[in-house]
Amino acid sequence: MHSTANTLLVTGGGSGIGRALAEAFLALGNEVIIAGRRESVLKQVTAANPGLHYVVLDIADAADVQRVAAELIARYPRLNAVIHSAGIMRSENLLAGDSALDDTVATNLLGPLRLDRALLPHFLQQPHAAIVTVSSGLAFLPLALTPSYCATKAAVHSYSQSLRYQLKDTAVKVHELAPPYVQTELMGERQANDPHAMPLKEFIAEVMGIFEHSPEAEEILVERVKPLRFAEANGNYAGFFKQFNDQMAAARAGE
Repeated sequence: MHSTANTLLVTGGGSGIGRALAEAFLALGNEVIIAGRRESVLKQVTAANPGLHYVVLDIADAADVQRVAAELIARYPRLNAVIHSAGIMRSENLLAGDSALDDTVATNLLGPLRLDRALLPHFLQQPHAAIVTVSSGLAFLPLALTPSYCATKAAVHSYSQSLRYQLKDTAVKVHELAPPYVQTELMGERQANDPHAMPLKEFIAEVMGIFEHSPEAEEILVERVKPLRFAEANGNYAGFFKQFNDQMAAARAGE
């Protein structure tokens, strides 16, 4: 993906990784539009970042995705890139019947697929374009406390590979960003302040370095996510999976 000269849409751009990426690309001179459900939040972010634009979008609503995509193409004819940063992550106790499946699938999986379907014909007309999916290190080694989230991110990884292959002879590049555990409010204030999570500024700095110096990279992987990404290839997957989930379950029980 070119790090400059883009008109870029960032979903989930009101907070966390989405907002930080939007600000980073804006600082490089790109035209950036952030999208999210809460207009009040989007207004605050754009007020703090002159030149940043916003659009209200419910990524889980198929009709809204179609409407907003058409509006964006009309308003920004040079739109050529999207970063799918909108997402939800919730703990689930499946034994107790506690499931966030429907909301999680609609937001994390169906939303990006529907938005790509709406934007792709326009992207194919651009001199260069990019689709950046956002999976997770947990797509490769799941956290059992959040099964629906991990399942959607594994699906995003699979989808990214298929999409990349189908677009291989076009000017549209597909990049998969797989974050590690980062200090955001994805699962609340505890995560945002967890010293075990990667500081957001460090994560963004490393990610932007990859975009700038390795624009053809298919997977955007910071060093801290690589143990999860390559857990199976590195051997002893079963042991690592158990150790990882036992540690996470113990930490949650101690809260």
